Amino acid sequence: MVWYYIVALIIIGIDQLTKWIVVKEMDLYEQITIIEDFFYLTSHRNSGAAWGILQGKMIFFYIITIIVIIGVVYYMQKYARDSKLLALSLSLVLAGAIGNFIDRLFRKEVVDFLDFVIVGYDYPIFNVADSSLVVGVILLLIATFMDEKKKGNKSK
Repeated sequence: MVWYYIVALIIIGIDQLTKWIVVKEMDLYEQITIIEDFFYLTSHRNSGAAWGILQGKMIFFYIITIIVIIGVVYYMQKYARDSKLLALSLSLVLAGAIGNFIDRLFRKEVVDFLDFVIVGYDYPIFNVADSSLVVGVILLLIATFMDEKKKGNKSK
């Protein structure tokens, strides 16, 4: 098995383990202060997407997630061997998509628990899969820009 699939499996495992702990050990909406006025663990559920949009649209999320997973695996097979940064970014996107898909499939909602207040703004509560998706997309953008720059330098 190629290393970037192992990275995805590890992140999925961490995501599912942390969600399982939150569901098992915390009451819904229970909040544990980690750093006062900055970081809390808050047991929350979301049947939509980021910021609670598209609440209850499970069929939509199933279809989109399956398309994303197929697309990411295709790109990993075709291009990831040539770029470690691309491989890492795609493995993070894959892990995030699958982590939240597992929740939607088996719980009919996503377990969120990472709760930050940044400069007075109470950021929407998220989870490990969400973090993996965001970091993966950022790294994917960086990998794309770097690849385009390389292509530009070769044509000069």
